[in-house]
This record gives sequence, C-alpha cells and structure tokens, in this order.
Amino acid sequence: MARSTFVYVTYIRTTQEKLWSALTDVEFMKQYWFGNHCESQWTAGSAWKIVSRDGAIMDAGEILESEPPRRLVIRWQHQNKPELRAEGESRCTIELEPSGRAVKLSITHTIEREPSKLIEAVSGGWPKIISNLKSLLETGSIVLQDAYPVQSAHSGKE
Repeated sequence: MARSTFVYVTYIRTTQEKLWSALTDVEFMKQYWFGNHCESQWTAGSAWKIVSRDGAIMDAGEILESEPPRRLVIRWQHQNKPELRAEGESRCTIELEPSGRAVKLSITHTIEREPSKLIEAVSGGWPKIISNLKSLLETGSIVLQDAYPVQSAHSGKE
C-alpha cells in the first residue's frame, strides 16, 4: 500500500531531558501548542489524545513506544473532521538525539494511504508548533501567537 509521510527536523539548544519534559508536560505544552495539549501516561500501551483549548478531543490514539528521553511513537486518528477521520490511523515517531549543545528533534508522521489529507494538515501544523517550542525553550517566549492568523485585507502591502 502507498504511504504518505511528513518529516520535520530541527535542532534546539537544550537537553534531551528538558525537551522530553516540554513534549510531555501539559501546562508547558499549552504555551507553545496554541492552548492545546496532549494527555497521556506517556508509557507504551497508554491512551493518548490531543485536547483543544475548549476541551474538544481533536485526535486520539495510543502510545506504541516510549523511551524517555529518546523516542516516542504514537498511533492516532483524527476525531473532528470527517474527511480526516475517514483516513484511519496515522503513526507519529518523535526522536530526540544529542548534537553538541543542542538536541536534534525529528518528527516522522506517516499514514498508509496516498495522497493523505491528514498528512497535508499535519505538515502545516507541526512546523508552527515546533517553531514555538524551539523559541520557548531557547528564548523564553513563543514566536507565533495564533496557529491560523486572520489575513489582513492589505496582506502587508501598502
């Protein structure tokens, strides 16, 4: 079967332990994930879900692998948009690898179908979330206040 894949890699000036904590701590997560957060016990076999700032469950699944502070594998299915839910379960692998004074963060998100509207959606979301995470860990503040800012009528052109 065909597979759709999105890969995102960045380097964050932090430690593996601090990055792992940032990826799994609900209150810290809300700061960089636009008020959303994940809930889980973060152990293999435990339930996992993304909860929106208004309490809606956006995605739900299971932790397949958990090797703190190095590797996390989550199987999940979108819950809100019927066309994304219909695509079935996806797999997200998050790997943290020391690299000098930084940590290499790799996210690989796949689904067993091509083309995939879900992979198209996460390919727009992950860069925004991880950019905020990187900035928050390195500078203490996020770079994006809104995941989907309203475009002005002028689009920055005067």
